[in-house]
Amino acid sequence: MTRRRFRRAGGPGNAVTAAVTVAALCAGTWLLSDGTGAHPPPQPSAAQAHTGAGDRSAVGSPAPALPPSPPVRVRIPAIDVDAPLTGLGLTSTGSLDVPPADDENLAGWYEAGTTPGERGTAIVAGHVDNADGPAVFYALGALRKGSTVEVDRRDGGVAVFTVDAVEVYDAAAFPDRKVYGAAARPELRVITCGGGWSPTTGYRGNVVVYAHLTGSR
Repeated sequence: MTRRRFRRAGGPGNAVTAAVTVAALCAGTWLLSDGTGAHPPPQPSAAQAHTGAGDRSAVGSPAPALPPSPPVRVRIPAIDVDAPLTGLGLTSTGSLDVPPADDENLAGWYEAGTTPGERGTAIVAGHVDNADGPAVFYALGALRKGSTVEVDRRDGGVAVFTVDAVEVYDAAAFPDRKVYGAAARPELRVITCGGGWSPTTGYRGNVVVYAHLTGSR
């Protein structure tokens, strides 16, 4: 599989500051072992994509930024996700590490970047499957605009995000700056693999959920 780079974007609140690979999330090991490719994960429809420059705020009024606090858990009720979060660092090659593949209900966050709820773009990533079957973000492509993503924080609070869009990208056309660039308000990206699957090359790209902070408790 090829490796994709998350480029540094200027400005405060930038989420990603080094090259990151998503290849390790995208092996499609379950589908390979199944041998049929009959159970690919859902993919977002065109209706869930961004429709214009002003559409993000239409699905929820932005809430004030929260102080930094590491996240400990992510919940996405619409697709039955309720998973602990582990911090992800960088590998020796400057790429983002990934959660252990043997724990199907574990997601990770880029802990050198923005914490969810803080001003800027926070990054959460997780496997779509492992050798045993679907993993934590298998159903991410079925998420719809207006859905809620909740992140429990170490300070005891909960950051509540509303989904602005769900898009899928081919690996060769991944929009680094759009996905990982700095943001003036608290935003969240949730990422897994998608874009169709081939038994020879695995998943062809990535599903990306865009969300912004609309509340806290």
